[in-house]
Amino acid sequence: MKHIHWPEGFEPGFTENFASNEVIVAGLGAAQIWPFLANPEQWPSYYANSSNVRFYGGSGPCLANGVAFYFETFGFPVEARCKEFQPPTEGAPGRLAWHGWSGTEGAEDRLDVHHAWLVEDLPGGRVRVLTQETQKGLPAQALANTEPNPMINGHQDWLDGLVLAARSSTGQ
Repeated sequence: MKHIHWPEGFEPGFTENFASNEVIVAGLGAAQIWPFLANPEQWPSYYANSSNVRFYGGSGPCLANGVAFYFETFGFPVEARCKEFQPPTEGAPGRLAWHGWSGTEGAEDRLDVHHAWLVEDLPGGRVRVLTQETQKGLPAQALANTEPNPMINGHQDWLDGLVLAARSSTGQ
């Protein structure tokens, strides 16, 4: 199975918080999942913890390498820049990742995240969707110490909604 490409300083285990969620489902392919993930303006339609998406510099509605965008999640206003965008192809997973931040650089309440996704076809008409996020800063430390873990639960909701949206679009 494929793995996430982590930028320096955001490797799991070396940040204040890490969340990993995965689903493997039959009857869907990466090509059916990808459009719902690659277009942040669609996120609020299937993931209630995402809102107020907007793009900068005339880009959007789909992500691409280097695209700057904004959204709100987990009570945080998030400025973000897409760092990896590779749609799925035959034999290669789709890869999507962004660096997001909330707060002023250097401030005590600053939150920095790297959120990455893999979407890959598996044998037998199955698809694997993996999402992992590392977080740095005091807000990340507070989230890591909260039970139940809001990141794990929130990202599971995102995955479940993503699968449901893809299934609905194919009439399943």
